[in-house]
Amino acid sequence: MSAGRPEQKAEDLREAMFVIGRAARAASRELALASNSTKNAALCAMAAHLRQQSGAILQANAADLEAAKAGGLAASFIDRLTLTDDRIEAMARGLEEIAELPDPVGVTLAEWTRPNGLRFERVRVPIGVIGIIYESRPNVTADAGGLCIKAGNAAILRTGSDAFRSSRAVHACLVAGLQAAGLPEDAIQLIPTTSRSAVGHLLSGLEGTVDVIVPRGGRSLVERVQSDARVPVFAHLEGICHTYVDKAADLDMAKRIVVNAKMRRTGICGATECLLVDKAAPTSVMSELVTALLDTGCEVRGDEAAQRADARVKPAAANDYGKEFLDSIIAVKTVDGVDGAIDHIARFGSQHTDAIVTNDEAAAARFLTHVDSAIVLHNASTQFADGGEFGFGAEIGIATGKMHARGPVGVEQLTSFKYVVRGTGQTRAG
Repeated sequence: MSAGRPEQKAEDLREAMFVIGRAARAASRELALASNSTKNAALCAMAAHLRQQSGAILQANAADLEAAKAGGLAASFIDRLTLTDDRIEAMARGLEEIAELPDPVGVTLAEWTRPNGLRFERVRVPIGVIGIIYESRPNVTADAGGLCIKAGNAAILRTGSDAFRSSRAVHACLVAGLQAAGLPEDAIQLIPTTSRSAVGHLLSGLEGTVDVIVPRGGRSLVERVQSDARVPVFAHLEGICHTYVDKAADLDMAKRIVVNAKMRRTGICGATECLLVDKAAPTSVMSELVTALLDTGCEVRGDEAAQRADARVKPAAANDYGKEFLDSIIAVKTVDGVDGAIDHIARFGSQHTDAIVTNDEAAAARFLTHVDSAIVLHNASTQFADGGEFGFGAEIGIATGKMHARGPVGVEQLTSFKYVVRGTGQTRAG
């Protein structure tokens, strides 16, 4: 191999990425004008192809899983990577649910008339081209692609090497759906390489053809995207979610919520990582909550009150508070009422999702008002931090920033707006 060959390969990849960007921009112009019925036809055809090709998808996923296990990936990553018949059906249903949503494109958000007779309208429009970077989550291929199509956007998908075979099999079904509806195949492109250099090119904006980047993955990925991206980013860095059990909580309800919030799926960003218990609650509350978690196989790391409640509780280290475990591990701490919970979450939380369990409406109102997170819940599990559960059909990710999109990023959050101004010959004086 000549000394210049690596540079040549790098140049080839750079040009290939630019070609992807240009194709996505061209497709986005066509999608922006596509009718709701055409977009829905594509989504339903995608769902049908997912069901028809479930065997091929599972075969590809089995190869990914074998490689992931051989590589020693953590159990939480294996869980996110794993596809089953039920999960493929959930992807298909998600696409159909997206199709049933109202078309956000062209909706008039506001309108008014000025004294000079000019009529103003704020109208919802697609963003354009969305780049999505994700790890070990082949279902994101379908969710992201479907949401972008419904909102009139083109998508450039970059899956991680761990899920490459699975994502490619899912992507083939999406392309088949686009073809069936007469929409451009380049409307959803999967970057055909696992090279890390491809991520760098995508973050550069591909000659201005990419409008927004959405990362779905671990802290290192999100940090890199937020640091290196030359276009806006919709993201959350970590899901450090809390559930606070107030002195006025119903204990049976609290146990159900806490166990579900932690243990339903431990590897998702909406899993509760820290349980806060009101120090004014009866001692039986801490005991029963901790015991319920331990009995489901959860490791509990707690303060002195939690350790007194059950001998199996391990002492919590200082860095266990504010830690995203993504595993069957939870930190537990007593706090001084709802204000103590609010203070703890402000210090250790990630502004993702936090919940209060209480029958005291005043305490709930204070918590919901003062906790500055993208999602706050009263008497419900943090595992509802999911676009599908919000009625969005699916989500492209959870955003914790405060500009444009916050919380589950669904169809509406993947649009922008423009102003349409109608006059009758007005000119501006002066």
